[in-house]
Amino acid sequence: MSRDARGLSCTTQDPRAVAAFDDALVAFFEFRLSTADQVKASLDFDPDFVMGLCFRACLLMQFGSRHIFPKVDPVLERLHALAQHANARERAHIAALDHWREGRIGDACRLWESIFIATPTDLLALRLHHGMSFWLGNREALRNAPAAVLGRIDESTPGYGAVLGMFAFGLEECGDYVQAEEFGRRAQRLNPNDLWALHAVAHVMEMQCRHEEGCEWLNRPFDAWADRNPFKDHVWWHASLFALEEGDDDRVFDIYEQQVRIDDLGFYLDVQNAASLLMRLTLLGRDVGRRWEELAELAESRIGDHVLPFTDLHFMMSLTGAGRFDAAARYLESLEAFSREEVPDASAVTASLGLPVAQALLAHAKGEFGRCADLLFPLRHALSPLGGSHAQQDVFHQILIDAAIRDGRRDLARSLLAERASLRPGGRWTRERLGSIH
Repeated sequence: MSRDARGLSCTTQDPRAVAAFDDALVAFFEFRLSTADQVKASLDFDPDFVMGLCFRACLLMQFGSRHIFPKVDPVLERLHALAQHANARERAHIAALDHWREGRIGDACRLWESIFIATPTDLLALRLHHGMSFWLGNREALRNAPAAVLGRIDESTPGYGAVLGMFAFGLEECGDYVQAEEFGRRAQRLNPNDLWALHAVAHVMEMQCRHEEGCEWLNRPFDAWADRNPFKDHVWWHASLFALEEGDDDRVFDIYEQQVRIDDLGFYLDVQNAASLLMRLTLLGRDVGRRWEELAELAESRIGDHVLPFTDLHFMMSLTGAGRFDAAARYLESLEAFSREEVPDASAVTASLGLPVAQALLAHAKGEFGRCADLLFPLRHALSPLGGSHAQQDVFHQILIDAAIRDGRRDLARSLLAERASLRPGGRWTRERLGSIH
């Protein structure tokens, strides 16, 4: 039995495996490309290291695709064989992974929460809980879980700054922008490499329409985060939103081509970034060329690959943006079939929210603006279970406003824009839309 950097017991006799695990956790918090190699190193030292295997399974699951399950399942099988020799904390991690693999995300989060309640220095459990609470749309959990841990650790705990960054993001998603910025900046001072904290402060600036400040906050050369995983592209997506509001279209397209455009892997977060940005540009009447086609090709290849409802909607957005209405109809059929599957969290959300929003996207693309507005308007205050942040979900609100304007529903459009102007004063997009209907 060995102990990690946070004093937690680990079932292995090789301290080198634990040291590599500790390095992997630091890299994981910083979204380093080296994370997987460091996890592999821990397992090279001890192939039966339970927490190393748990970490490997977590990294695989974060691909957000059913196509990865054949690689996940052998790791889980090995963990089940080792479980009888593992300690209680490690067995809870294994059980959480089982829930995650079966789509019972809420159950997985409850187990991760039980882990950091019992052992608040288990920051892997906290980070996984934070990440999946985000995709469940559980914004209070994003704030409250790191708050509970912060109250039981201090700056001497390795990873303390990462917990501050998580707390900052949770505060922002719950609308407490002043404290969110305070904790986010503090986390950044403790660790300038903390992209999550940097991103939390960017969210504050986005929600407060501080777009010029946002451009400065994220002003980096394109190779600044070359050693980071695809999350860096999401931070660049935020930079593109600031540039878009500032009217710097050249900068927006430059960021798209350099950082947001999808690669051959088609990672789900990249799809969300790209489709969302193209939709915003399309709604502003900008010529995006054939960029929708690239996304649509990927989306057609992913019909039936349903894991996160939020990603599904961006695949649908890709198909409708490219005008591939036959493929979009097939995607809808696939969503309908998935909504009847027994995948406790995702299928239920798909039935109640994913399907009508997907139908609204198709209606909007077809010019059926009244139908689009009729579908989206009743859901506009209930979108959180889809997952994603307020900033990410804003594209659906923009589509609703656009549909209302195009359908000639001037009172509805004015009401929605007045609401938006009150909540997010100073936004150029809102001002331009208000001006267009007076």
